[in-house]
Amino acid sequence: MFIEHGFLLVIAALPFVGALIPGLMIRAGRTACASFTALPTAFALLLLAMLAPDVMQGNVIRFEVEWLPQLGLSAAFFLDGLGLLFAGMILGVGLLITLYARFYLSSEDPMGQFYTYLLLFQGAMLGIVISDNILLLLIFWELTSLSSFLLIGYWKHLPEGRQGARMALAVTGAGGLAMIGGMLILGNIVGSYNLTDILVAGDLIRASDWYLPALILILLGAFTKSAQFPFHFWLPHAMAAPTPVSAYLHSATMVKAGVFLMARMWPALAGTDAWFYLVATTGLITMVLGALIALFKDDLKALLAFSTVSHLGLLTMLLGFGTKLAAVVAVFHIINHLTFKAALFMTAGIVDHETHTRDIKRLGGLRHLMPVTFLIGTVGALSMAGIPLFNGFLSKEMMLEEAAHTSWGNSPYAVGVLATLGALLSVAYSFRFIAHVFLGPVRDDYPAKPHDPPFGMWAAPGLLVLGVVIIGIMPAAVVGPLVAVAGGAVIGGGEMPYYSLKIWHGVTPALFMSVIAVAGGLVLLALHRPLDWLWNALPRPEAKIIFDALIARVAALSRGITETMHNGAISRYLAIFFVTTLIVGYAAWTGGGLTMETRPVLPVPPAVAIGWVLLIVAVITVTLTHRRRFLSLVILGVVGLMLSAGFVYLSAPDLALTQISVETVTIMLLLLALHFLPKETPVESGAALRIRDGVIAGASGLALAALSYAFMLRDVDTISDYHLANSYEGGGGTNVVNVILVDFRGYDTYGEIIVLGIAGLVIFALMETLLNGPVSRRLRETVYAPDRSRDRHPLMMVVATRVMMPIAFMVGIYIFLRGHNEPGGGFVAGLVISIALLMQYMASGFAWTQARQRFEYHGLIGFGVVIAGLTGAGAMLAGKPFLTSAYDYFHFPPIEEFELATAMAFDLGVFLVVFGAVMLMLYSLSRLARIAGETVNREPMDYDPTDTVEKRKEA
Repeated sequence: MFIEHGFLLVIAALPFVGALIPGLMIRAGRTACASFTALPTAFALLLLAMLAPDVMQGNVIRFEVEWLPQLGLSAAFFLDGLGLLFAGMILGVGLLITLYARFYLSSEDPMGQFYTYLLLFQGAMLGIVISDNILLLLIFWELTSLSSFLLIGYWKHLPEGRQGARMALAVTGAGGLAMIGGMLILGNIVGSYNLTDILVAGDLIRASDWYLPALILILLGAFTKSAQFPFHFWLPHAMAAPTPVSAYLHSATMVKAGVFLMARMWPALAGTDAWFYLVATTGLITMVLGALIALFKDDLKALLAFSTVSHLGLLTMLLGFGTKLAAVVAVFHIINHLTFKAALFMTAGIVDHETHTRDIKRLGGLRHLMPVTFLIGTVGALSMAGIPLFNGFLSKEMMLEEAAHTSWGNSPYAVGVLATLGALLSVAYSFRFIAHVFLGPVRDDYPAKPHDPPFGMWAAPGLLVLGVVIIGIMPAAVVGPLVAVAGGAVIGGGEMPYYSLKIWHGVTPALFMSVIAVAGGLVLLALHRPLDWLWNALPRPEAKIIFDALIARVAALSRGITETMHNGAISRYLAIFFVTTLIVGYAAWTGGGLTMETRPVLPVPPAVAIGWVLLIVAVITVTLTHRRRFLSLVILGVVGLMLSAGFVYLSAPDLALTQISVETVTIMLLLLALHFLPKETPVESGAALRIRDGVIAGASGLALAALSYAFMLRDVDTISDYHLANSYEGGGGTNVVNVILVDFRGYDTYGEIIVLGIAGLVIFALMETLLNGPVSRRLRETVYAPDRSRDRHPLMMVVATRVMMPIAFMVGIYIFLRGHNEPGGGFVAGLVISIALLMQYMASGFAWTQARQRFEYHGLIGFGVVIAGLTGAGAMLAGKPFLTSAYDYFHFPPIEEFELATAMAFDLGVFLVVFGAVMLMLYSLSRLARIAGETVNREPMDYDPTDTVEKRKEA
């Protein structure tokens, strides 16, 4: 049964909102920073606890915020038993790690930064486990890779930390890219991107021809994230991170994301031979290989890292068996592994913190000096070894029982034997952790004098090992209901298999396998010294060396391609682009899709023919004379005006008005910029390249002309009929073009004004850098326009611009107000008023005009974007899609009845952005002219007869 509840959205958002807190609270002290960091996690955990009773009763909590439902995009969340288990782990261990990190991190570590990264990662992990939409899940999946990169590389001063972060990002990021493809295939098979729909469509998915590609791609994402063979090598190198990161990411959260994904997709993907052989085999190999490597690691965290790899392999193997009971056992072991492994990582951190070393060969005898740490570490290690009365024993026994009854190919014993070997190695490295770190005599050569840490550091691992013991003694009472509801979610509902969470299951194959594992582990521990010598003497492949070599080869190949293709010449980029376009276009043209002509060729009036010829002549002229900048600019203006005339002829007055305005503003800005450029452009390329470019350009032009000609002679289906029919009813305007811009395609327009505003800000920023650099000194040494007229501000031009400015303002306001029903709108109005002010700059000078500026152009851009955004948000608050227009008619005597539409507010935002961006660009040029030596006149038409070149040089 589904229950709608908005708490899910709050739970998902809390860590991201909370990430804003640590950077502020660190100013109040480290304890305050840690305390306030814990608040969003604790609040989210409280909300999760309030939802837990419904989930424990078998219900599923859902909440969805639609975004683009037509494309299957929505912020959809759901919470079932599996999501409850993982969300509780993420938040619960997150609280413990927050406490532990407060005492672990030194005063030199930027704690606010650490907690910010931690909360970002926590939010990403929560998003994964409660997402109902697989596209949303993919976003959170990649966020875990990015945020873990920041956490693993937290100690930026350590080269191994930086390398470990890069390695983790490269491996998990590559797997994430593969998973994206698999998830899209899965959504296409089912016809929905919602997990709740996908999980009930297992038969449909498994019967599809696309099942195997989807399975392989999704498993690549899961295997890389959970460090399965052959991707296991990245996790130990991530141990360069601070121990709180290792304890959180690599025992409780990130590395279990891949396991979670396999468990989540179990109902849809499991149950086939492909699933069994891919998943179970990979897990079995990883389990044995990880345990073997862990046995011979001398670094405490490296030992625990490879043991984590081994246990992740165990979980993968169980899920790969494809049986319901094995899936339930995997859920149980997820809980157990969380408790003892997080505690062990924190114990390793305590040992390192107090002794200043993690080298096992430099430790020993710590039980006398660190009794509390010894107790915590021993309990955790005994559970990891699978010793009775601790929770690890219970799930290990159940795993061995499942392995004993699983056949691989024609062999009924292979899985059982290898699983026993993995358990044996696990016992060996667990006992080594106890014996070589805590047992033996006290040494006198510790790097630092060991002692137990303060309560705040051992409280978190102490609480976890308490859970190890309680679950080990009373498993059914403590975690039985949670295992049942989470296991039921993994297997997709239905009848649960029989299982019993108890210490004694009688004399079973698992009992004998367990005895062999414990006895064999003790033997390996006794023989560890000679085996360690043999291990180090034998040649073996190093995954890190292979990875580094592979990355170096790929980087070299990429560098070669980049240096060949991207040599800095835009002509080469354009040549490649246009040639590729021509080839693809030719393939489409000859593909047989062109239908018969349905329209006759219309007669060409003489005036149109003359205009066309003039346009062609202007284009050819600007091509031939493009090196002469001023002449080229004038001819470009002619081309723009001819295009405007063409728009008028083709009944597109909106486009014509916009084209003329844009052309005017562009020409004026470029004319001002020409002050600071040479009169002629230097020769860019040789004759051969110019011939090549001319051939490509000519072919592209002919191809585009042929395509246009073919389209105009044929009837094609367009959306224009819909716009014409719904312009007034849907948007409240009779100017279809404007309604499209502010309503039907308002989101596009919103994005475009943001881009325009960014362009203005970037030009300002570039000019700011230019004026504060070496170019500034060269400008100051150069006399600004030394041969200019002494009549700097001609009387006629100043007077004309003064007369025109109020008229231009009135025209701009008129164009703005009429835009919804007649040609016009905020974009054109912004350009018209910009032209009026541009003329003031040209008439009276940059400095004189700028000195009378009364508002900041940066602010206009910001206000414009905000107003446009609030208009769209208002529509959403009214339950309508973003930027849906609302309109009505009003009558205020003596004014006639008139229409008001919300589109006017959006158009106001467009106007402010356009006006602000244009004027900011002009302001940037004015600063350039000012620093180059332009003097400020006292009056708009000031004329100084004593102003000479010599006097300006002296000044």
